[in-house]
Amino acid sequence: MSTSVESHLQSAPARRLALFAYGFRPFFLLAGLDALVNMGVWLAVYFDPQIWPAEAIPAMYWHAHEMLFGFVAAAIGGFLLTAVPGWTGRTSYSGTPLVCLTLLWLAGRFAMLPSAMLQPWAASAIDLAFFPAITLVLAPPLIRARKFRNLPFIGLLTVLFLANLCFHLDSNGMLDAGEHVGLGIALDVVAILIVIVGGRIIPAFTKSGLARHGLAVQPHSYRWLELISIASIIAVLAADMTTPLSAINGAVAILAALAQIFRLAQWQGYRTARDPLIWVLHLGYAWLALGLLLKATWLLTGAAFAEKWVHALTVGAFATMILAVMTRASLGHTGRALMAPRNIATCYGLVSVAALVRVFAPALVPAWYDGIVLISGLFWIAAFGIFLRVYTPILVRPRADGRPG
Repeated sequence: MSTSVESHLQSAPARRLALFAYGFRPFFLLAGLDALVNMGVWLAVYFDPQIWPAEAIPAMYWHAHEMLFGFVAAAIGGFLLTAVPGWTGRTSYSGTPLVCLTLLWLAGRFAMLPSAMLQPWAASAIDLAFFPAITLVLAPPLIRARKFRNLPFIGLLTVLFLANLCFHLDSNGMLDAGEHVGLGIALDVVAILIVIVGGRIIPAFTKSGLARHGLAVQPHSYRWLELISIASIIAVLAADMTTPLSAINGAVAILAALAQIFRLAQWQGYRTARDPLIWVLHLGYAWLALGLLLKATWLLTGAAFAEKWVHALTVGAFATMILAVMTRASLGHTGRALMAPRNIATCYGLVSVAALVRVFAPALVPAWYDGIVLISGLFWIAAFGIFLRVYTPILVRPRADGRPG
């Protein structure tokens, strides 16, 4: 990307801040910051466990919780607060209501820190408040506009709240294994969101993106395959809840993986190499299919190379898709050209390198496990550092075209 394009992307007036002018702005910025801070804290605690208070929830559970209910939740919030106005025709969420939602998310992050010195029940109540609050904001306009096709998103937000509730019931001594159950449910719900959202945006963005390069394509979208793809990933959640760690669970994961692979193949991702904003969507979806395959392999065979399948989903699929959506939406909704800024392709690649190292290196060189954790974490930090360096000015400054939002 040339210097002139880079200058255009960040050329919005700097005379005032626009951080709370649209729903994606604060939450995409906070998602990037949280990804950076969370990994930094986790690496520090991993290599010096003494700095983590003994009376706090185990650092590993804090890390997993904050990645799903902090980083991922912020990205989901930013996406839905931006998408719902488009679906319903209402004005964008901005100003005081958006400030309150942002503060509520931030309060949850501070409440979960051991240094907050809160009673466990108080920390839980604060952290649990975000999903109900955002549901109460998003559900009424969807219902009034009769956009019933999009109400499943509200249902998934409710399930995420229940998953977080399970986690906190365990941390308060009220539900055995609740932390595992809550994290597992949240993992599956985010995968379901990727399947639903990916099915809507990847073929559409692939078609429009390639058209800008003079390539006329029509990505296939078979109704039966769409239904199987969604049904199979929902079946993964059902199997995890009813028959965890079983052969049935593994078989369901294989079916879900194959459905996503066939679905992805219809979208002609091989033609998108010249446009990072498009190929990254295909890459993120490919990581989802790979994560499901690894999960099935581990459940059915116990193969060492598949043991870290969770990181294929979280680092590979979730982080890549989140970056893909945040980087594209931030350009489009701030009046900038849909061209990847300089270094953003590198940012995408670094996340995949982090995932590859974290997923496969432990089986290849198990004696170097600590170094593997460090290297993967540093690649992750570098990726989100690039994102913040490029996109912070875009997210906090007014639109480049002078329009509101």
